[in-house]
Amino acid sequence: MHRKLKDGYVIKVFDPWRSPLCTCPLKYSLHPYTGCTHQCIYCYASSYIRVRRSTPKKEFILKLRRDLRKVNPLIPITLSTSSDPYPPEEEKYKLTRKTLELLVPKGLKILIVTKGTIITRDLDIIAKGNVAVTMTITTISDYLARKLEPNAPPPSKRIEALRALVEHKVPVGVRIDPIIPYINDDLHDLRKLIKELRDIGVEFIITSTYKAKPDNLKRMVNAFPDLREKFYELYMVKGVKIHGYMYLPQEIRIKILKKVIDLAREYNMKYSVCREGLGREFITAPTCDGTHLIPQRIKPQGV
Repeated sequence: MHRKLKDGYVIKVFDPWRSPLCTCPLKYSLHPYTGCTHQCIYCYASSYIRVRRSTPKKEFILKLRRDLRKVNPLIPITLSTSSDPYPPEEEKYKLTRKTLELLVPKGLKILIVTKGTIITRDLDIIAKGNVAVTMTITTISDYLARKLEPNAPPPSKRIEALRALVEHKVPVGVRIDPIIPYINDDLHDLRKLIKELRDIGVEFIITSTYKAKPDNLKRMVNAFPDLREKFYELYMVKGVKIHGYMYLPQEIRIKILKKVIDLAREYNMKYSVCREGLGREFITAPTCDGTHLIPQRIKPQGV
């Protein structure tokens, strides 16, 4: 059993709002920042962290040191599940780097989830530790990404960062997530992206469809006004409400997801889906989140 952490500390047992569709293994979540400067228009977390710039958590390192006395070293820690650990502010504050400087020498298992290319700055630490990375890339198009993810690095730069990680033997996966109908579900573009990922050494893909919430749907139709009627028809008329989100009808979700899955299979890559509630044929990897990628280079302390 994991050792329970007290309220008010910064390492928490990951709980995706008790979603019945979550298939993640037991893990901790850790967020050095609150808010997220990337401000992706489809963001799910904005409904509770609000649309605001990344801000370092108060007394974060002090609280982290306290938590590290209590964590179970066998349970992976994810950086991060809502607020990106590598926003532009990380250049100044180096809070994620300071976090890794504490976690890595203890042999803790770490999964970094990010769109931030600043991650390559920390390769001197990451490549030595029990660390894997999943990079989110929703489209091969830098132009489209500027509309979807206005303050995040362009996909071309993220692919360069992935190449550097692979060259340093850091295990990597990619989140093609979310797939949004009429926007980033073009089969030709998905093939181009997945082939490029395969060619640089990515072996694992996570994918899911866009789930609508009132705030992110408003941003979506503002950014793509020509699709307003189609979005409302698909999500608000034909869609299904599941655990606070409006999902596409299942047959449409399957059709969209199979584009990514069939390509991953064609290029001999493992794959999974995220919070879709579908069968095992949609997951071939040992875990849905990529924690299975974490290597063991350092023996965890206390084991």
